[in-house]
Amino acid sequence: MVASEVRKQMSREHGSSPQLSERRSGSHQTVPLAEVVEPLDVEEFLAAHPPEAESGHLRDLADFPPDDLEVIQEPRELRTLEPGVPEEGMLDMRTQDAVKTYTEDWLVVRRRYQGLSTAYTPITPQRQRERQQGLPRQVFETDEPEVEDVEERRRSSGSLDETPRGSWASSIFDLRNSVPDAPLPGLLERTAPEEADLRNAALRREGRHPEILALFPAPDEDEAVERRSPPEMPREHFGQRILVKCLSLKFEIEFEPIFGSLALYDIKEKKKISENFYFDLNSEAVKGLLQGHSAPPAISSLARAAIFSISHPSPDIFLVIRLEKVLQQGDIGECCEPYMVLREADGAKNKEKLERLRTAAEQFCSRLGRYRMPFAWTAVHLRNVLSSASAPERDPPDPDTGRKGTWKRRTLDRLSVGDEACGFGNFRPATLTITNFFKQEGDRLSDEDLYKFLADMRRPSSLLRRLRPITALLKIDISPAPESPHYCLSPELLHVRPYPDPRVRPTKEILEFPAREVFAPYTMYRNLLFIYPQSLNFSSRQGSMRNIAIKVQLMAGDFWEVKLQ
Repeated sequence: MVASEVRKQMSREHGSSPQLSERRSGSHQTVPLAEVVEPLDVEEFLAAHPPEAESGHLRDLADFPPDDLEVIQEPRELRTLEPGVPEEGMLDMRTQDAVKTYTEDWLVVRRRYQGLSTAYTPITPQRQRERQQGLPRQVFETDEPEVEDVEERRRSSGSLDETPRGSWASSIFDLRNSVPDAPLPGLLERTAPEEADLRNAALRREGRHPEILALFPAPDEDEAVERRSPPEMPREHFGQRILVKCLSLKFEIEFEPIFGSLALYDIKEKKKISENFYFDLNSEAVKGLLQGHSAPPAISSLARAAIFSISHPSPDIFLVIRLEKVLQQGDIGECCEPYMVLREADGAKNKEKLERLRTAAEQFCSRLGRYRMPFAWTAVHLRNVLSSASAPERDPPDPDTGRKGTWKRRTLDRLSVGDEACGFGNFRPATLTITNFFKQEGDRLSDEDLYKFLADMRRPSSLLRRLRPITALLKIDISPAPESPHYCLSPELLHVRPYPDPRVRPTKEILEFPAREVFAPYTMYRNLLFIYPQSLNFSSRQGSMRNIAIKVQLMAGDFWEVKLQ
């Protein structure tokens, strides 16, 4: 559809157009003016009248400037030290060309005269005031007060009294005292019309503000025909980021390795919004029980700090902490019973029981050290971390970490939670001391059960009171993440700049699973697949239930020989 047809259609749709009435053969007819006046097709007119055929100063308006478009190449800034794309020998040619879009430099098209187009009207109140400050004050004759010379007034009044009004003497007196006009040079000379137009145009431009039309107020947003803002350089999307550091984990009794994981959940959307971050706070003596099942640890597995990204901040986000232990014989409740009954103060009394527990733990670690089972869980309401900064309940300094001002979990539970939107980009860093964990119920392992528990944590409920607590002491730091953290690993385990020393314990960036869609270009090659088995139903075979371990393996076919690494 050409431009003239678009304008014609718009005039028909918006109605209230003037109409033309005429009489033909005695009958009255009404014809819309939109049918009478055909809109000018600008594209067709410019095609029929090229700029070369025009002359004068109007040619600059029709001619396309040859230096308007500029194509430059800007280097792509990679966040990681490694490119993160597969090697060229592992891919076919078409896939290699597609992958190059994540590593090639940017081609940027710039328009030098974009500020002069009709689509570019960045008129803001601040810019209006800046432009008005440089304007000279316009003073016209009508604005100046009348100031007459006293002597001239006295002389004129005296002459008027002596000479009658309208006489020859009065007229000659006015003529002699009047100031003659300046002579007009070149009044009788012949001048070409084009030269006169150029001279008049130059005179009109004298003293004129360079952006006189920009002084008009900005048009209404509803009436704006076109609005094209220059796009920003594509970059990787990040939401509001928080840094979580796991400091220590202690129990009343310690005889086996305990492993932890962190993840973010949004109970309003009922979604898990981050991948799991696994951390290991066991001592070297406890880790020795798993020597036969663990290879030399990779540097990425030693991380105890994680950076979570939140694209849609909400007061319904929880940090869920899960604890796991080595798979062993028996029900989950039987495995948790020693932690709920035995106390460190009764070590002499329960010495024999502790020895039996250590012996059993060594046997299970030697046989099943590669497998895990759920143990306990707890959650931190992130909204309480923000609101508790106003009235914290302080603890004495911790002798192990040297930190001051840790906040008890019971203080966070008492704080009220608002439903207003919250932000995690800027808040006071906090050290949380979590003292209570809930025993993991064997029949309540699904995410749906977790959402119910998290919803009950926001208000007093009898559901949480029925859960049996496990006494433990977990200390974590929560703070806003710095813009460029040192010693950081991406979700693909790539080194993020800056990374001065590869031997230092790293911080891991945790991949976000946004609760709602995020409209941002993909600027980084990402080839990750997250598989979380939800449940395994053996209700039809209750008599033959045993501990079940699930192994996930990527296959390129139906045969075991074609498994992928």
